[in-house]
Amino acid sequence: MRRITAGICLVAGVVSTGVPSALSQENEQSESALVDQNTLPDAIDLKGARPKADPSVVAPALDVLPPPLIPLAAPPSLALPDSPSQVRIHELRPLTLEEALQLAEFNSPKLKAAASQVDQAKSALRAAISAWYPTVDLSASGLPEYFKSYSYQNPDFVPDRVVRKPTTRISPLTGKETSVNAITGEPLTRPVEKDGYNERYAREWRLNVNLQVSWDLINPARVPQIAAARDRFERARDSYLIALRDLRLNSATAYFNLQEADEGVRIGQVSVQASLVSLRDARARYNAGVNTKLEVLEAETQLARDRNLLTTRLGEQSVSRRRLASLLDLPQDVTPTAATPARPLGLWEPSLEESIVAAYNYREELDQLILDISINNSQANASLAAVQPVLSFVNSTTTTRTQGQTGQTSNDIDTGDFTYGFQNSTALTATWRLFDGGRARAEYRRSKQAADESRFNFADTRDQIRLEVEESFVGLRTAIQSIETTSSEVVSSRESLRLSQLRVQAGVSTQREVVNNQRDLTNAELRYAGAIREYNTNLAQLRRRTGLDALVACNAVSLPAAKPESDQQLIPIEPTPLKSACPSVASAGSTVNQTESSPVQPLW
Repeated sequence: MRRITAGICLVAGVVSTGVPSALSQENEQSESALVDQNTLPDAIDLKGARPKADPSVVAPALDVLPPPLIPLAAPPSLALPDSPSQVRIHELRPLTLEEALQLAEFNSPKLKAAASQVDQAKSALRAAISAWYPTVDLSASGLPEYFKSYSYQNPDFVPDRVVRKPTTRISPLTGKETSVNAITGEPLTRPVEKDGYNERYAREWRLNVNLQVSWDLINPARVPQIAAARDRFERARDSYLIALRDLRLNSATAYFNLQEADEGVRIGQVSVQASLVSLRDARARYNAGVNTKLEVLEAETQLARDRNLLTTRLGEQSVSRRRLASLLDLPQDVTPTAATPARPLGLWEPSLEESIVAAYNYREELDQLILDISINNSQANASLAAVQPVLSFVNSTTTTRTQGQTGQTSNDIDTGDFTYGFQNSTALTATWRLFDGGRARAEYRRSKQAADESRFNFADTRDQIRLEVEESFVGLRTAIQSIETTSSEVVSSRESLRLSQLRVQAGVSTQREVVNNQRDLTNAELRYAGAIREYNTNLAQLRRRTGLDALVACNAVSLPAAKPESDQQLIPIEPTPLKSACPSVASAGSTVNQTESSPVQPLW
């Protein structure tokens, strides 16, 4: 399978070898006619002063998991295990690259947080748009309010009061004393001065309701504030698309690293098996008196080296699996494994120049910086609105009702007495701050300077985007050459190892030659696996950084139905107990007690 894959990638390697000459010819032509940088198109003219996010340029995130992946849905956001049994791994779940991407899109808390930020920006935009509408305020001083009072005044300062008392007089008609006016028939009274009232009593139920309608007819801050909120909403949408693409890139990169770790474990296992065979043969020849003790020691050294390699690769495999599980936010008791071996995903068709231009048109980071310029300009206009007039329409309606009496001279108050009132007022109000010490003008300059800063950041991001594309493009080209060279190295090293083993068996060579060739084969296979990982990683980075998906898929490898049998004799690797790492306590045959109840368990 490696030879076929190497043959496919060899075509790309041959094609890429012709690129430098073509590029050199283009450079020679460009030196004679350099492009005037002042004639380059303006980003605002190309994208607009307020570019909108376009979700159609990227596939939407998965919102429903396929039935086989439903058990791998993320735990609740606030779930927190509190016992070892809840975090102990119970399942190793093989996943393909497509399944890993689906789980990342559905489970990722970072992507959910980015979606929440879009909703927050949308709510903020709706809040800013509400400035176009009137406000209606209802206030009440009591629903109802019970009022009771008593007041006392110094009697020396209370004026006397005049009261009329009944009296009598002699009637001129009858000559008798009478208390009634003969003409009017009313009782006869006379004025009498008495002390004034210095005590007052009150008891009332009060209700006061006010309804006010306000509408800003002229508000200079309204339009720039709404424009800034709308730009922040579009910026949040761009951030979501960026988070989605970064999530897919990180998930694919983690999966490729896991594939490389799996391949490293396989190479380590094969190396240990080959070292066991070499050690067995060396001991057999030593017992037969054919070779020396040195060759046995060399075989043992190589076996120890391969075991160390296997141990390291097993540790990297465990870390890669858990790193992928963390990125996919899998359940606490599930660890993912790679279901497919590493292989090149395809060939990249666009040229370097086409990739750079596509990245300029595709990357939302540039759109965000243009939106930052627009946001800062809107904030500058809103700052000037602080010293501009505001004209408002205000209509106020007030209703009052009281039940009871106030100012009574006795505590005997009739609560059946009530009063009712209604008032309405309509007015145009204006406010204008004539002087603020230069604060508004200073805020205006600060926002304009921030807009200039966003322009400088745009230039820096533009250069960074081009550098990223060039690094991935060059890395992809290098990986193609590495796949070609390492695949040839693997084939040559495998044949050299076979010939050296035959030479040792014939007695014309030493064990050192076998050890060296075996080490060369192991290193060549590790470099080949690393080249495959580098190729796929750079390919994923180019797809992320340019927005292009112009891949030529590799042809499917035709494999036989039955697994071919290996010429080497299969020697199983016997498990060895975990020894102590402390030389002071290590002794012959000492082991560390590892049971199911022990809190410390082997990593693999």
